[in-house]
Amino acid sequence: MAINLSDKLWRYIAHDIAIDLGTANTLVHVMGKGVVIREPSTVAIHKKTKAILAVGTEARNMVGKTPASIIAVRPLHDGVISDFDVAEAMLKYFIRKVHTSHSLLDIKIPRPRVAIGIPSGVTEVERKAVVDAATRGGARKVYLIEEPMAAAIGANLPINEATGSMVVDIGGGTSEVAVVSLGGIVTSRSVRVAGDEFDEAIIEWVKVNHNILIGERTAEEAKMAIGSALPVEDGDVKEFNVRGRDLRTGLPKEITLTENDLAEALNTPLKLIVENIKDTVEETPPEILSDLFLQGLVLTGGGALIKRLDKRIANETKMPVMVDQDALTTVVRGCGMALENIDLLNKVKIA
Repeated sequence: MAINLSDKLWRYIAHDIAIDLGTANTLVHVMGKGVVIREPSTVAIHKKTKAILAVGTEARNMVGKTPASIIAVRPLHDGVISDFDVAEAMLKYFIRKVHTSHSLLDIKIPRPRVAIGIPSGVTEVERKAVVDAATRGGARKVYLIEEPMAAAIGANLPINEATGSMVVDIGGGTSEVAVVSLGGIVTSRSVRVAGDEFDEAIIEWVKVNHNILIGERTAEEAKMAIGSALPVEDGDVKEFNVRGRDLRTGLPKEITLTENDLAEALNTPLKLIVENIKDTVEETPPEILSDLFLQGLVLTGGGALIKRLDKRIANETKMPVMVDQDALTTVVRGCGMALENIDLLNKVKIA
């Protein structure tokens, strides 16, 4: 029985997917269903046999708690693949989790097309590694979209118009700053200072000021609970208790951190991001610059959720700053929107 299906219907039943392959978290968007997976980019493997034991949330829960024979690793570093085999296994897990092989009458459903957001500063070799890992992981066709462009699409900025739009995407491994106009990136910067560096800054601050060593997960929890880009000048200051090892006694100890403590701890990495935003503005053509000062810039990514970050950037750049309504999913939603619009996809894809 011969059945003719439109390309749009083929894409739907094949469960074409968009992936935000992040250093800290991986998000998966399925055509017609929205974001269906939001899990840590972590894989637990057996040290000797290299067997994959767990992926995503289950593997993340093992961090710092595994026996010597099991290691929990993150296959991406600074937004690019650092362990190809583990990255392939992780992509295969996520793709298979949302793409069920089944038949419609006598039709064999093809493997999905996959759109993946990657940092704008990656090399050709790093791009190829992503394509190869996704292909071997189960993708039929792989499209790469630069993360700032995907973020601009996901934030519904007028990227195809003759007007300038600016987006700052702060992820786990990289912060992407870009000015977009007429469907292309006018100028951009990719700085490898983001969520991971925020966690490291908190760990170092606690160590220096309290002589206590805390873990990465504890630092991340503190960042998410009371992370702040500016100290609180008046009103209630939120607090958060953290537990770590007292470096003098070697025993466990609990201390209380405040929003102002984290504002001090995060000052250095946030200063680097703000400086890169300023540098990008300086490189922007004057005609577009006038648009930016009227429309401002949009913050996306998990780092955009740091309290008062929009206020700090606005104070230092003298431009309006807005945080996307769902900053954590902006990039993957943008990749998904491009995947559903072939003309837009052909315009913004880089591979």
